[in-house]
Amino acid sequence: MQIRRLGEKKRGENERLRQHMKRHNFVEKNLRRISEDVEDAIDCTVCANCCRVATIKLQERDVEHLSKFLRLSQSRFMTGYTEETEEGLVLKRTDAGCVFLDANLCSVYESRPATCVGFPHLMRGAGSLPSRMWQMVDRACYCPIVYNALEAFKVEVRFFEKSGQKK
Repeated sequence: MQIRRLGEKKRGENERLRQHMKRHNFVEKNLRRISEDVEDAIDCTVCANCCRVATIKLQERDVEHLSKFLRLSQSRFMTGYTEETEEGLVLKRTDAGCVFLDANLCSVYESRPATCVGFPHLMRGAGSLPSRMWQMVDRACYCPIVYNALEAFKVEVRFFEKSGQKK
C-alpha cells in the first residue's frame, strides 16, 4: 500500500509540522480551503482505507440511527454490529474492515456514524485544527486526503522556511 509507505516516511516530519502549527499563527480559512480542495479532488470510494483501517467509535445517536435504518431493535443492533472496547462502543470489524464495508462502499451510507460523516476531520471536528493534528500523523498513513492536505499545509504555513526543514 503506497499511502502507508509515504505516510510512514513523512511521520517524523508530520509530527514536527504539528508542533510548528501549535507555535505559529496561521490563517485557518486558508487551511480550510486547502482541505476542501483536496477532499473535492479525491474520490473516497476508490480508496475506502478509512473503512478498512480506522475503528469507528459510536455515540448513542449513531446506535439509534443505524438500528432504525436497519429496522432492528437497538439491542439486536448492539448484539450484531457492535462491541465494547477500551475506546468505548465501536462497530464490529471483519477481515476486510468495518462490518458495513461492501467492496469500497458503505452499505449504511445514509445513516453512517457521525465520525464517518466528518472523516477525515481536517477542518470539522472537536477542538482547533492544531489540537486535532496528533490524529493526522497516523491518518496520513492511510488516507490520501490527509496526506495531501498535510503536504499542502506545509507550504501554506511555511513549515520548511520557518523550521529549517528540507523539502
